[in-house]
Amino acid sequence: MKEMILELIEQGKYAEVRNKITEMNEVDIAQLLEETDKHKLLVIFRILPKDVAAGVFSYISYELQRYIVESITDSEIKNILDELFLDDTIDFLEEMPSNIVKRVLKNADETTRKLINQFLNYPENSAGSIMTIEYVDLKKEMTVKQALQHIKETGIDKETIDTCYILDDSRKLEGVISIRKLILSDESVVIKDIMDADVIYVNTHDKQEEIAALFKKYDFLSMPVVDNERRLVGIVTIDDIVDVIEQENTEDFQKMAAIQPSEKEYLKTNALVLAKHRITWLLVLMLSATFTGNIIKKFDEVLQSIVILASFIPMLMNTGGNAGSQSSALIIRGLSLGEIRARDFLKVLWKEIQVSCIVGVVLAAVNFVRIYYFEKAGFLVSATVCLTLFFTIMLAKVIGGLLPIMAKKLKLDPAIMAGPLITTVVDAVTLTIYFTIATWLLDI
Repeated sequence: MKEMILELIEQGKYAEVRNKITEMNEVDIAQLLEETDKHKLLVIFRILPKDVAAGVFSYISYELQRYIVESITDSEIKNILDELFLDDTIDFLEEMPSNIVKRVLKNADETTRKLINQFLNYPENSAGSIMTIEYVDLKKEMTVKQALQHIKETGIDKETIDTCYILDDSRKLEGVISIRKLILSDESVVIKDIMDADVIYVNTHDKQEEIAALFKKYDFLSMPVVDNERRLVGIVTIDDIVDVIEQENTEDFQKMAAIQPSEKEYLKTNALVLAKHRITWLLVLMLSATFTGNIIKKFDEVLQSIVILASFIPMLMNTGGNAGSQSSALIIRGLSLGEIRARDFLKVLWKEIQVSCIVGVVLAAVNFVRIYYFEKAGFLVSATVCLTLFFTIMLAKVIGGLLPIMAKKLKLDPAIMAGPLITTVVDAVTLTIYFTIATWLLDI
């Protein structure tokens, strides 16, 4: 399809291009634009009908959005704004430099300009910053017939009509009702008799990750956003929450890898910026690893007395680090999904002790057989390594399970207590246990 459209553009058959491209889904058109060189991209974008162009604009990358706005006329910008949902406009403007924002605001009508400025003033990553004002509101005195007629008259410009919101004269939220319930109810029934008055809502300043948790808990497709006086100011829809979940998961993965979070795509990020995001944590972890070196220096006499002990250090440190990372990954994910809370500290401790005992016994037994019977090491050396392995796994899993919860209690992101940091802590603990047991058991 892409090759055919580009060939038609080369031949100047723009009418055929328009017919072909308008048969495509808006997401597929956006992908086509991402894969097309910038000159032909503008040709395709200008061929699109106004409503389709606005939909496609909301799906393309911020880099292409900026290029298009910089390349088109003021009247074309106005056409996009007229068709674009307000939340998509805000998402776009939040990523643009001031000169682009000023140009867009200049081409917006006064009402839209005020709304945009209001949205841009909400805290970043709050309900207010991701909500939209395109919702259907009803009065509780309406009959079902009147409500359905109102939806037909106003619903065309709304982002969703699946859920309608019942407001009083001062726009305070009184209830909600689904379009399904309206359609299946008798036309003469009054809205107040069938609406759901037990409304779950969020405040404009609530954090987006908290809202995402509520969407997951209640399986919502949309959720009302109110101000401090419970006046409805907008709604958050599921498409925005999917973006939030993706963003939060990406940030968690980056933090778990000891990388400063970045909103830009990897291939579109400058190498210097990528290095800057990584180097801080690498320096911290490198310097903290000096503790490991100091422990080895302290027990240098032990290693010189029984050289074979040194050959087991990598295995012990790797196993401890892996065991701690397993626990931290599960706990961090559980905290993120709301399955584990800070108050579950003792439950997590007991669970990890149980798991570590089972894992520790199995791994220690396998290692004893390997070291004593196959590698022909002495009984006491084999016992030293296996006892160390057991206690290392136990402490590693407890540390890996509890550090993320401690971070949560301290109002920090649990994701920072992940693999690299856990491994650094466990390495130091492992060596201390190893040489202490060796000194005691081998009488060095």
